[in-house]
Amino acid sequence: MKAAITSFGAAEVEIGDLNLPLYDGDLEAKGIPEAVTKLAAQIAAADAIIVANPEYNKGISGVLKNALDWSSRVPGDAFRGKPTLLIGAAAGRTGGETAYFMTRNCLAQLGAAVLATPAVLVAGAYGEFNEDGTLKSEVYQKSLDGGIAALREVCARG
Repeated sequence: MKAAITSFGAAEVEIGDLNLPLYDGDLEAKGIPEAVTKLAAQIAAADAIIVANPEYNKGISGVLKNALDWSSRVPGDAFRGKPTLLIGAAAGRTGGETAYFMTRNCLAQLGAAVLATPAVLVAGAYGEFNEDGTLKSEVYQKSLDGGIAALREVCARG
């Protein structure tokens, strides 16, 4: 995420806290947890969203899926029409491509306007980031910058 924030440049950035209880209909019936309501409000208030998605065992992380499931339960459709850039990283050689497409599908169900730019995916992620979270590779940085430029363009058009 640090690489994306750096690439985006000057902007007000809020990182959503995905440390949420596991989705449970019985828990929801007692009231949506405050942390979930806060996350949905952050999403709704944002001009744009960047979802940094790791891949685990060829799939979307449970933490991210849980956050998406919970956000769908908050009235107001927080993601509806929201310009969203998906970026991924994984230890494997596809850079998290499977999780990328799974996440894209989940976001589509929530009405997010996921950018149709070439996928921003970092393969062999364990060796592709500097200690400060920035990218080492010019190729990956160029890919990320292209995705960020597309997101900025969509935001500028309103």
